[in-house]
Order: sequence, then C-alpha cells, then structure tokens
Amino acid sequence: MRKAFVVTLAAVVLVAAALAGVVLWQNSYDLHEQRVAVPADGRLLEGVLATPAQGPGPFPLVVFVHGDGDVDATHDGFYRPYWEAFARAGYASLSLDKPADWLSRTMDDRARETTDALAWARTRPEIDGNRIGLWGASQAGWVLPKVVARAPAPGVAFVIAVGTAVNWHRQGEYHLRSELRAEGADPARVADALRAREATLALLRRGATYEEYRASPDADPDLGPERWTFIGRNHTADASADLRAMPPVPVLLLSGADDLNVDGAETEAVYRELLAPGTLTVRRYPGATHALVRTPVERSPWRLPLTALFAPRSLFPSGLLADQRTFLEQQKRRAPGNARDDVPMRPRSGRLLGRG
Repeated sequence: MRKAFVVTLAAVVLVAAALAGVVLWQNSYDLHEQRVAVPADGRLLEGVLATPAQGPGPFPLVVFVHGDGDVDATHDGFYRPYWEAFARAGYASLSLDKPADWLSRTMDDRARETTDALAWARTRPEIDGNRIGLWGASQAGWVLPKVVARAPAPGVAFVIAVGTAVNWHRQGEYHLRSELRAEGADPARVADALRAREATLALLRRGATYEEYRASPDADPDLGPERWTFIGRNHTADASADLRAMPPVPVLLLSGADDLNVDGAETEAVYRELLAPGTLTVRRYPGATHALVRTPVERSPWRLPLTALFAPRSLFPSGLLADQRTFLEQQKRRAPGNARDDVPMRPRSGRLLGRG
C-alpha cells in the first residue's frame, strides 16, 4: 500500500513538473524587456521597452496605445506574443501602464501622453527615431489619428489599428444591438433598450450630474461616478476629422468577424473614404472577436485561461501575428516618406460606454 502511494505521488510530481515546464516554455519570449519610466503629459508613467534579443539596434519601434480599462504595460502578458512577432521583424515595442486616474482622462489627454512617449523614444540610442509607428486597439481608435495628425517631424511612420471605431455614439448603438441580437432579444426588448439609451444620451448632452443619472429610471446600477464622468468627457468622440488630417502613412486595419463591440465594416468604409489613397491595408479574421482572440476560446470560461497559460500564442486567429510581422517588414523596406508598400501582403481569407 505504501509503495503504491509513493508511486502515485511520484507520478503526480512528475506530471506537475512537466506542466510547469510547459508553462515556462510557452511563456518565454524571444526578446529583451526592460522597465522604463517615461515623462508623459506632466506625469511619469512606468512601462516596458521590449527589444529584439539579437542585435544592438537602433531598432524601429512600435508604440502601443491601449483600449479601454485599467491596463498595465503588458496587458497581463497578452501583448507579449505581439512583441515577439514584432521583434522577429526587427522592431522594438514600447508600452506604458495606464495612469491610475485614467477615468479622468480625455482622448486628447491620451494623445498627448502618446506624443510624449514618441518624443522620449527618440532620445533612446537603441531606437531609430525616424521609424516609429503606433499600434492601438479599440478605444485607441480615437487616439491614433490625433497623434498622427499632430505629431511633429519626423512624425509617425505607420499605424496598426485593431478593432477601432470612428464615432462613439454609433459604436455604442452597434454594441447594444449586437449584444441584444446575440441574446435573442425580441423586438419589444430591443425597442425598450434603444429608448433607454437615447434617454441616457440626452442626459449626457445636457451635462447631467451623476446624481441626476442615478435618479433616472434607466440608470445602470453598475456604472459608477468616475465612469459617468469619463463618458461625459468623451462621448462626443469622432475620429473623422483627425483621419482626414492625417498625412499619408501606411495603415493596417485589423478586425474580427465576430466583433460585438465595433462595426469593422463601417470603420473600413470610413478609413477608405478619408485616408490617402494607397495607404490602407485591411485584414478581417473569421472566427475572431473584438480582442482578436479566437471566438471559441474567448467565449469559453475554461478554454480562455488555459490557453493563455499553456499556449498564449494560440489565443489569436491564424495569420494575425504573421500579417503584422509582414506589414512591419514592408515598412523597413520602404523609404521614409513613401506611403506605398514595396511588396503587397498576401491576401487571407459598447453600448454607449466606449468600451473595448
């Protein structure tokens, strides 16, 4: 009996050690990370500068601009597969922790933070200051065009936009309708939800206080005062004017076909209308969500954490990391100031809250 127990215990230990080894292996990335402190819009933001493991540089750089929420520099490790793919294309990546008071910030504040991060990066000897681009997700769609349109010379070299929207109100209505459709809501429920949304928008338009909002019959009990203030400061966001003012830089627009938050088709149509001809490349991934995670994985309460732990690179749809790596390699091959890619990429088959 004792011998059987010892054998069983040894087997358990071996399995645990093997699983720990898999986790360590899958979460080891071919890049070098260093913590940095970046002066940005009057404050010091902590972050991570990830550089290729080989070569001294100077490296071209991708500056990350977060979506909604309280996000640290690594996005709890979610960004590292991106950083590794970018490092293999010869690029460094810079990502900053969101400030603790991020709910007090406007999209203009966030654009200033990003512009200051670009200026800081150009002081670094390991960075090629003439080849710095932006990567931004979801809510960053109201930040990226501001930065590109206003950045001082040498400006922004390229943009990767992931699940971005154009107009805050249209995005919110799309989000609401898509969630109701996914829940199988009947027409009466949809009509009631849209009426409640319009009533809340009326409060926002007249600058109602949080107390007034909470007294309304349609108030969301989970929406706190800081979030209400954030929405009040940002709900009129529309990227159209900034997109129109952007210089002709290459833009890679990525979206998931199963995105419930943002209408990727509308964003593509507006980008095609407003951006300079020949600058836009679009990739839309079947079976992928707003976060560009494989739909069956993200929508499973057990597959998502297990995949993130044991196979983080498998979170993403086929081709996502490779397409971005190809795009970045193309930017290295083209001369600064020329918006057209040298080699074409291979084709591949929130309600009102601004969340994403």
